Amino acid sequence: MELLHDRQDHLPEGVNVASTIGVFDGVHLGHQEIFRTVRATADRLGIATAVVTFDGHPAHVVRPESAPRLLTTLEQKLELIADQGIDYSYVISFDEERARTDAADFVQQVFVAALHTKAIVVGEDFHFGAGRSGNVDGLTTFGEQWGFEVLALELIRHSDEAREPVSSTKIRRALAGGDVGRAAQMLGRPYEVRGVVELGDRRGRQIGFPTANIPVPKVMAWPADAVYAGWCTLADGTRHACAINIGRRPTFYEHAEQSLLEVHLIDFEGDLYGQQVSVEFVDFLRSERKFDGIDQLTAQLKSDVDDARTVLRATG
Repeated sequence: MELLHDRQDHLPEGVNVASTIGVFDGVHLGHQEIFRTVRATADRLGIATAVVTFDGHPAHVVRPESAPRLLTTLEQKLELIADQGIDYSYVISFDEERARTDAADFVQQVFVAALHTKAIVVGEDFHFGAGRSGNVDGLTTFGEQWGFEVLALELIRHSDEAREPVSSTKIRRALAGGDVGRAAQMLGRPYEVRGVVELGDRRGRQIGFPTANIPVPKVMAWPADAVYAGWCTLADGTRHACAINIGRRPTFYEHAEQSLLEVHLIDFEGDLYGQQVSVEFVDFLRSERKFDGIDQLTAQLKSDVDDARTVLRATG
């Protein structure tokens, strides 16, 4: 996949695309359906595919006080989009200037001048431009003017009974409740966070359960404080079963200011400090709680590891 940057890059003359646009945070099942339709449309028209997305969430510029936490970094998002078989990603650095761009100018600058778009695929609730003034009907009118077709897709639902369509908001809600299994169903894969292992206080090592301490930026979404079964992929590509703890470690600290992400790699020995790792959350094991002492905590950690083994064997 080739990466293009807003207000800098454009496609060569003669290259046309079927495209879509969105934040695509999480690249969940609803997004994947849009990408499938983009590919099918491009095949029908004999042209390439392109995704227009943003380097962050526009809400961090237009309403920072209520901006959502992110499910994916830009790096993760672009990797996931590439995995969908897309030819070009056009990344918009969303700032106050872009926020003021009206709908018509945005379409002309991005879809017409830069991408030579012949078809645009969007969800039925699509809005764009300054103040979200543009919608599907407006985009269709622009298409008639500039020579592209518009396909508006019905939002997909996780199940026939679900009233609310699959969305990044719904996935964040599942994570906030510790339901990483439901989040994975909507994402089409386990929820993943990435970070560089840093030196901690070594308390886990002292009681026989060494952990990798992984700082995660505050802008990223976290599952609820709890213990989870999951997988940790190291810088060399090896994947290890693990028990994951997110919490404030109340057994040791009465008033910790923030939660930490700690990962115990099962049956692993080695130094992980300074390594870039990724952690996938497979299933919830238990809520975090305070223990009466080290012996009780150690017994529980052993049980957590056994439970994680069982879950991960069952799920592969």
